[in-house]
Amino acid sequence: MSGAPTTTAPSAAAPAGAAADGVLDCRGITKSYGGARALEGVDLALAPGEVVALLGENGAGKSTLSKVLTGVVSPDAGAMRIGGEPYVPARPADALSAGVAMIHQELRLVPELSIAENVFVGDLPMRGGRVDRTRMRREAAAQLERVGLATDPDRPVRELSVAAQQQVEIAKALHRDSRFLILDEPTAPLGEEETAQLFAQMDRLRREGVGMLYISHRLEEIARVADRIVVLRDGRRVAAWDRGDVPVDEVIRAMVGREVGNRFPAPAPPREEIVLRARGLTRSGAFEDVSLELRAGEVLGIAGLVGAGRTELVRAICGADRLDAGTIELADGPVTLRSPRAAVKRGVVLVPEDRKAQGALLDLPLEDNVALPSLDRLTRHGALRSGRLRDNARELIERLQIKAEPRQPVGSLSGGNQQKAVIAKWLPCAPRVMVFDEPTRGVDVGARPSIYAAIRRLTEEGAGVIVVSSELEEVLGLANRVLVMSRGRCTGTLEREQATPERVMALAAVKETADA
Repeated sequence: MSGAPTTTAPSAAAPAGAAADGVLDCRGITKSYGGARALEGVDLALAPGEVVALLGENGAGKSTLSKVLTGVVSPDAGAMRIGGEPYVPARPADALSAGVAMIHQELRLVPELSIAENVFVGDLPMRGGRVDRTRMRREAAAQLERVGLATDPDRPVRELSVAAQQQVEIAKALHRDSRFLILDEPTAPLGEEETAQLFAQMDRLRREGVGMLYISHRLEEIARVADRIVVLRDGRRVAAWDRGDVPVDEVIRAMVGREVGNRFPAPAPPREEIVLRARGLTRSGAFEDVSLELRAGEVLGIAGLVGAGRTELVRAICGADRLDAGTIELADGPVTLRSPRAAVKRGVVLVPEDRKAQGALLDLPLEDNVALPSLDRLTRHGALRSGRLRDNARELIERLQIKAEPRQPVGSLSGGNQQKAVIAKWLPCAPRVMVFDEPTRGVDVGARPSIYAAIRRLTEEGAGVIVVSSELEEVLGLANRVLVMSRGRCTGTLEREQATPERVMALAAVKETADA
């Protein structure tokens, strides 16, 4: 079968041989916000038991189409049908009643409630004027078994891993008899093992006849999970393939409308100067006896499975969490970093994995966000100079290729541009050590090169950079050396030429580690 994308008539949106019965069919979906066209004449069909990958850059229209499908917004034009019958959801409850549910990237569970209570939230079974907890637990257990989660339905959600919480979200949707699931970046918070578990779960649902629309920026996953591919660009459907094993470079060209060069700029050789030395770092329950060195101009990658302690380690190095034991030494001597503020003053900054909760003030304009660490430089006699504020923003917008205006609220930007804004604010501070925790989570392939270029420029200016990423390809592509963690301990550090996927994963899977 040819690998060439199709851009044919609306009927080509449906899978070959699919009957109208049971198909979720969208024709000519159009949606505008003010004067901006978010979707224009988009066709899409999803049959029971198939997985369609919906791909595109941030801002391509994927989120808007998902909102139309789930009743969050109404289209300006076009029509939708399920099994040949009109489908016109005016609100999310209507979509759920019709069997269409969305599993959001940012899970929408109540941590303090039990698994069963989360599965039934908004639909509690009643008996004699009271919640029928026996029925609730029994039916929740059945849904958990269906998604492959073996745990007590009375267990609080806060005790679950992110991967397990995602399974609860899917169980919650299946409890509502959902026939179609929209999965938005489902593997973004997952490591290799958890991702494999999710794919196995999707295989089970596919066999049960559940249709899935799969949205992801991890293009290497698509061949494994998708039956078909649809690509959006600038609100239009620009390409489609009736198979999933399409070369990644070909998909990228369709997404961005241009050739994308080398995805990972080769790191420059580091300098001799040590900018960070850590010895015996320990935080109870998170990591133990971890030691590392970081040179000026070096990228140190940190790899490992979810739960290995990577994020906890870098948060402690940057003063966000306390250390129980160990020492940290910077270029000018030993330090005790008791807070992020103290770390920033010593030139150590963190770009956190959760940009919305920890990295940006979403309601404030971009120019305010990127100015926060540099207010001393932008004020005069205690007064903020609006001209300097605007010039600072425009300079950083150009440097990071942020698609936004200075006065635009950060919360209105795409995920990739939000991430660039979080990174941009630290660049005028000229940090000596900059830590990136999941630098491209939720960032499309078109926006990633400017983030990688920013990392390369930091090292050229003499900074030491630490990169934590669940995408092994990213770690291997960026790093001079790779430190591997397993169950809270360092199991090895590999030079770039030694760091193959097989070696890294072997170290990441070590259960009993020797002394570091």
